[in-house]
Amino acid sequence: MAEKPHSSSSIMFVVIAVAVLLVVLLVPLSMLGKGAAPTAVDDDVDQRIQPVARFELQKAAAGGGDGQPRDGATVYAKVCQACHATGVAGAPKAGDKGAWAPRIAKGSAELLKSVLNGKGAMPPKGGGADLSEDEVAAAVEHLLGLSK
Repeated sequence: MAEKPHSSSSIMFVVIAVAVLLVVLLVPLSMLGKGAAPTAVDDDVDQRIQPVARFELQKAAAGGGDGQPRDGATVYAKVCQACHATGVAGAPKAGDKGAWAPRIAKGSAELLKSVLNGKGAMPPKGGGADLSEDEVAAAVEHLLGLSK
């Protein structure tokens, strides 16, 4: 007796039945690991992928720690001295009368304008973004006093 060939609809039925059976069996197995407490290996991975450092910006309080404006000597010591004590990036050194003479000749107002706006390698306000205009002016006068 000759066997009759399988029809495509019966093959399709078998394929669908196998697929449904696999889904019914595999989905619950894959859910077993969900919600379980992390293992020591997971903790090690979390530890290893932490950032090396953190950078946080904070708004600096205006003025000194007591809310009062800082005087010229304080501003010079905290901001200006970094460059003007050593002449970094072409900054005229404090006390160098020859370097400061042409600048002094322009007047305090012109120097203050240069410091407020930045000039050459010097950023605005000498890099002290939290400084008030009065604090910058006091620092300019202090620096000029060192260089006369």
